[in-house]
Amino acid sequence: MRFYSIIVLIGVTFCQSGYDIAKSMSNRKSPEDIKSVLVMTLKDKKGNSLESQLISYTKDNSQKQIIWFTSPPEDRGISLYKIENKNGKDLMKMWLPAFKKIRKISSRKKSESFMNSDLTFEDLYNRSLDDFTYEIESINDSIYILTSFPKENLNSSYSKHISWMQASDLLIYKEESYSSNNTLTKTKEIKYTNINGFDLVEEIKVRDVRTKHETHLKFKDIEINSGIKDSQFHEMNLKRIPIK
Repeated sequence: MRFYSIIVLIGVTFCQSGYDIAKSMSNRKSPEDIKSVLVMTLKDKKGNSLESQLISYTKDNSQKQIIWFTSPPEDRGISLYKIENKNGKDLMKMWLPAFKKIRKISSRKKSESFMNSDLTFEDLYNRSLDDFTYEIESINDSIYILTSFPKENLNSSYSKHISWMQASDLLIYKEESYSSNNTLTKTKEIKYTNINGFDLVEEIKVRDVRTKHETHLKFKDIEINSGIKDSQFHEMNLKRIPIK
């Protein structure tokens, strides 16, 4: 994920603006492409859980992504791909085998839940640097808090995101997202792993504050720089589940 313009400093004199921090995060070195297996566990407030497994291919800092559900059996074959474009004409489509239908995810539907999880389709997109304005705060010289406000033309379902990160590496380890009426709606906790010098997300825990429903995402069997072609990210491949 990329998070992130103009800045108001809160409480301290700070040598970098929020935009500077956001730009550094956006420009962080990343692999050319990533293959991984993703385990997604949904858990309700009573402790009941449902586990799904997916295969994920990403490229160009996740601006291109395609995922396939491999389990449970009733979800096997469901797939999604997205391509983010600098001109703002992003594309996202899902293949729904039960209906034998490819569904285009329009901007009007981006606030909908992705497969009953606590992630919306909007959450699956990167946060483009210049789509936000920022405020930054420092805590005891080692932790930064970055608040990202979506610009009006983004038509976001959120009013802001507050992200906590270590000053040493600018890796977000905790985040709060607020609804359009400025109410806390969900929290995220994020863990990383380092593979060949790249800091990659290994685990994400998302919690809906209102329903107390949780989504746990665990990335495993991570493979980087395997040479995924741009042609992989096409709707014709939604029906073709790879071995990995």
